[in-house]
Amino acid sequence: MFTTYTLPCGLRLVCTPGQTDVVYLGIAIDAGTRHELPKESGMAHFIEHMSFKGTRRRSARQVISSMESVGGELNAFTGKEETVYYCTCLKQHVSRAIDLLLDIALESTYPQEEMNREVEVVIDEIESYQDQPAELIYDEFESLIFPSHPLGRNILGDAETLRKYRSGDLHRFARRLYHPDRMVLYVLGNVEPEKVLRAVGKNAACGDAQRRTRKLPTPHAEIGIAARGDFNVLREKNTHQAHVVVGAPSFGGNDPRHLHLYFLSNMLGGPAMSSRLNLALRERNGLVYTVESNQTTYTDTGVWSVYYGCDAKDRARCHKLVLRELDRLVQHPLSQHALDAARRQLKGQIGISYDNFENVAIGMAKRYLHYGTTLSREQLFERLDAITPEDLLSTAQSVFSPDRLLTLEYV
Repeated sequence: MFTTYTLPCGLRLVCTPGQTDVVYLGIAIDAGTRHELPKESGMAHFIEHMSFKGTRRRSARQVISSMESVGGELNAFTGKEETVYYCTCLKQHVSRAIDLLLDIALESTYPQEEMNREVEVVIDEIESYQDQPAELIYDEFESLIFPSHPLGRNILGDAETLRKYRSGDLHRFARRLYHPDRMVLYVLGNVEPEKVLRAVGKNAACGDAQRRTRKLPTPHAEIGIAARGDFNVLREKNTHQAHVVVGAPSFGGNDPRHLHLYFLSNMLGGPAMSSRLNLALRERNGLVYTVESNQTTYTDTGVWSVYYGCDAKDRARCHKLVLRELDRLVQHPLSQHALDAARRQLKGQIGISYDNFENVAIGMAKRYLHYGTTLSREQLFERLDAITPEDLLSTAQSVFSPDRLLTLEYV
């Protein structure tokens, strides 16, 4: 059960009951990498860091100690389409958490002295990321899928650009994108929605933000997807093992086929050891330690991919086995027995995942932020129950066909 409100300043609230006195809450903002202007590479992520470095009412020390002093947690992350600031606390500290979240989202000051220090922290983060080829390869794959588009841009940015930013640059970004009507405040816990509304009402930041001079939101750039033949790329990385991604452009969150692809992706390389690719590459042939199928869904597009790490000499064999499993789904519909078994497994995995309340809360917020709706577990199960063998066959043919597949290899 979800309760939603829209305040006069445009801030949207979404609340759902919890089973314990621990509350999961945060602010999701429609401001991510895809909203950066051409000269703002890494800005969305950098401003997330700098929002912890002081507000009009709090010093950096007060920001980080506000929740920790009562045993709570405060954190944040930046994605391609959103930035999320989130807290975990006991229910008696919800008002404190809401005041803090609104403060850092709407009243951060981005002092230059703090920027000079924090930029080196972010650059260390970038350099650490460069040492993780199994993670880096996903970003490069998206940059090849979405050439010359912000969705293909690395979230962290690059050191040279980051060092050029000044406090005024961050303020301009915030004035353009950090506004209440681009935000969702979400709460999952044993808290009455009226208490949440009262806590928001006591914070002046929402009203002050409503009176600010604002620019129009940055429009989404037209998505250019790489054409077949643009790349099958081999990078020499001198890594211990080869890292390979095979994938294709897929569907946005408003396209019902994204759920069909989620179903197929779980069958192929989900967390179960009985997934088709794990059986083919690891259990039967001992070629890999890790193989997984992933789906990234944005509002208007998506990326589906298979990743595996193997000995360089086994790359061709692994690739052949992956293509064989994909071809099975392209050429023949699932039997009803196989469909029912895969559906039962996926629903069980989803049911268990709902015990991770923080992820459930963040997922609820992101869906409400981007689509203006919520989706309960029961509603999701109903959609899974409606999937037919024909749905899956058609989706497999749209995504897994050889003439759509693109490959990136690190060796």
